[in-house]
Amino acid sequence: MSSGIVAIVGRPNVGKSTLFNRLTAARTAIEEKVPGVTRDRLYGLAEWCGRSFIVIDTGGITFDGDNPLTEQVRRQAALAVEEAGLILFILDAREGLTALDQEIAGLLRRSGKTIIPVANKIDHPEAAAEVYPFYRLGLGEIMPVSASHGRGTGDLLDRICSLLPAGEEAAYPADAVRVAVVGRPNVGKSSLINNILGEERVIVNDTPGTTREAVDTWFRRGDESYIFIDTAGVRRKSKVKEAVEYYSVVRSLKAIQRADLALLVLDGSEGIAEQDQKLAGYADQVGRGLILVVNKWDLAAKHEKAREKFTAALRHNFAFVPYAPAVFVSALTGRRVEQLFPLIRQTWQEQHKRIATPLLNELVADALAVNPPPSQKGKRLKIYYATQPEVKPPTFIFFVNNPQLMHFSYRRYLENRLRESFGFSGTPIRIKLRQRLGKGE
Repeated sequence: MSSGIVAIVGRPNVGKSTLFNRLTAARTAIEEKVPGVTRDRLYGLAEWCGRSFIVIDTGGITFDGDNPLTEQVRRQAALAVEEAGLILFILDAREGLTALDQEIAGLLRRSGKTIIPVANKIDHPEAAAEVYPFYRLGLGEIMPVSASHGRGTGDLLDRICSLLPAGEEAAYPADAVRVAVVGRPNVGKSSLINNILGEERVIVNDTPGTTREAVDTWFRRGDESYIFIDTAGVRRKSKVKEAVEYYSVVRSLKAIQRADLALLVLDGSEGIAEQDQKLAGYADQVGRGLILVVNKWDLAAKHEKAREKFTAALRHNFAFVPYAPAVFVSALTGRRVEQLFPLIRQTWQEQHKRIATPLLNELVADALAVNPPPSQKGKRLKIYYATQPEVKPPTFIFFVNNPQLMHFSYRRYLENRLRESFGFSGTPIRIKLRQRLGKGE
């Protein structure tokens, strides 16, 4: 439990995700007028008046029915309450106090945590009187807000900061490696994260599409800090029928953008699909590191020849990302999962690798001597020198006489030489061209 963590709880469809997005100044939670959209715990960072704290969005709590998914959502909310030091209990001012609100209030009282009751959907000043029925809960002062319009959220943030102990702000570690776990529905992404963490931090369910949001989960492994982003399974557009699932796809792709690298989880028992290639292509396009994780290998095959055959299929289907290493795991049994961490750490280090300019230009001179650029219509590409101005991804600028003379095959040759000499395993690299006229040009 951390006193720098604030959990948002309440019954379904009272505006928890809207408030989460308002407090964290982001749109990472899905807002939809359908109860039960938020299922897992969703983490975000809020900052106010020089203070920072972590906010957890949770699924709507209900107590009726024998639906296993409903029970899992309730358990996830209970875990969030256990983690947090401060609870925002969200109430719907338009609907008023309900029996379910009272039941949840009893549950929160038993937690022993500090509770701030928040009456949401107070969109106009004349609606302020709608907060009074909630005083029957006996939880103290009711904070009126309109999460959708931002009304009252400043006062709420002031109240939160006044209750958080000084010097115990929670923030994502600056050295944390952000890892997006992506893949098609039901390939075992959530199971993989749970195996890594050794606890059920995200909902695991056999129904494709159970994870609908990008869920941040951070933890330490020895001296190393990680933030794993579990994402919704991405389907082909033709299969995205619900608005909720559409926005989940968008957030899955955005999760790759805000990560350092992506674990692309593949189903070893089903083989490689076109959507797998598209996800890998997207990670490459936005310059993120990439590791191919073949899951369910215990169900696919156990002998070495099968692995060699699947590896050949990987290299054929992912020829456009030849730098991406592959690891065969079983999230169910934990087999080979420990191999991921050295690959993740290595990929992160390769993303941040810098090559000294003299060493880089020695390589360029050698590459030109071994394989000079071909001439085009009597003109030949000249490379004067190169430098590396950026990392993540490693980016190289080549100063040339005419960028249009750089054929894609020669660009690929230069990239291959860079990788042969300096590695860059797991990360794309960028080659940019700048025109510089030499003598006689």
